[in-house]
Amino acid sequence: MPVSESMISRDQRKAATTLLRTLAPTAAELGELFASAGHELALVGGSVRDVFLGKPPADLDLTTDATPEEVLAITRRWADKTWTVGIEFGTVGLRKRGAVFEITTYRSEAYRRGSRKPDVRYGTSLESDLLRRDFTINAMAARLPSYEFVDPFGGLAALKDKVIRTPGRPADSFSDDPLRILRAARFAARLGFSVDPGVTEAMESMADRLSIVSAERITDELTKLMLTADPAYGLDLLVRTGVAAQVLPELPALRMEADEHHRHKDVYQHSLTVLKQAMELESRYGLEGDLVLRLAAILHDIGKPKTRSLLPGGKVAFHHHEVVGAKMARKRLTELKFPSAVVTDVSKLIGLHLRFHGYGDGEWTDSAVRRYVRDAGDLLTRLHVLTRADCTTRNARRAARLAASYDALEARIAALREREELDAIRPELSGNEIMSILGLKPGPLVGKAWNHLLELRLEHGELGRERITQELLAWAEAEGVRPDDSR
Repeated sequence: MPVSESMISRDQRKAATTLLRTLAPTAAELGELFASAGHELALVGGSVRDVFLGKPPADLDLTTDATPEEVLAITRRWADKTWTVGIEFGTVGLRKRGAVFEITTYRSEAYRRGSRKPDVRYGTSLESDLLRRDFTINAMAARLPSYEFVDPFGGLAALKDKVIRTPGRPADSFSDDPLRILRAARFAARLGFSVDPGVTEAMESMADRLSIVSAERITDELTKLMLTADPAYGLDLLVRTGVAAQVLPELPALRMEADEHHRHKDVYQHSLTVLKQAMELESRYGLEGDLVLRLAAILHDIGKPKTRSLLPGGKVAFHHHEVVGAKMARKRLTELKFPSAVVTDVSKLIGLHLRFHGYGDGEWTDSAVRRYVRDAGDLLTRLHVLTRADCTTRNARRAARLAASYDALEARIAALREREELDAIRPELSGNEIMSILGLKPGPLVGKAWNHLLELRLEHGELGRERITQELLAWAEAEGVRPDDSR
């Protein structure tokens, strides 16, 4: 329902106008250009919202009654550059003296049932354009060039109340674009806002509508959610409303039922805590806003439901859940069409996340350290964070012991790195050198020799050229390798 004029005081409007004029001054020039051509133009959406959140807008979003063709005609001589990538959806991009504008014609759009593409129709007024927007905090505008503040649906009040609401009925908003169901969680997580009960009810009842949204759009929204200030909050909202079951079913599956005889840690809450703790460690390791780390943190235990076994005495085991979880993560992230590098790195981290605990509490040998570093490769820093974050015990002594043990491992890695090349461990002889010494041609036998020398390198460190050559010749004799052997 539109907000009555009395709900927004004259002083509030004046203050809003002044703030917008101060923080987005370049928009006025463009507004005058449109006015002289007989068209309306207004700052809208995130550009206005962010101003009230104390964040100067970067790119400026605007809306107009002019068609895209008319926008191009009006700005042809004014803009330094224009682009029309989004013109089929009514959007034209401009750049002027370093300022970037995206101008979209008043519009309404809706998804027909079963369709992955919206039907876009041009609107006739600013108010109708604002009505079709996702949330009231994004349905505020400032008419140009006067910067007159327009807030027909209570966006400013929603910012003050810190709540996510829709301009009209939530069901209508989510029907127009089901992706808004995910976007509600993303904005709540980004801003730390609550979600209006009517919105959560619509999320629950319409979650299955996400089936018509492309995997690419869902993945883009999930990525943005994971990179917010509190993704655990947004993910938990998706789980509680049943939305996660549609896009990331492995997450709600972590809420395993417990019985009175066999108890184990709440895997779902543990995973949320690991995500939060990993984020707290990001800056310490230079990994701020790391998508791979955050995905691995929330998904690291998704193999547990499939591997749970009940043992005598009320104990529960999850044998090889890291292996199963890595495969599950690869499958899900691939289906969501995350970049292949992200899929590979996340699944590898999940597969490695128990490696530290496999060495027990004893002293790490140089060989064990080398293998740990080699297996992690360029994911070593992320593995440090994930392993530390995975400790969620309430037992202070156990937590301190685990932290001290990992401190010691990192110190051993640093010390060994000073003595030898640790980050790119390879045999001391190249494939060409192996062939030259043994008189071999390229083939599988060269690879077998190379792997043997790699094992020696991992176990004993750098032996020197003379010693490693002797080791190679001894291996060849034991294997019965002859010059020019093509086996």
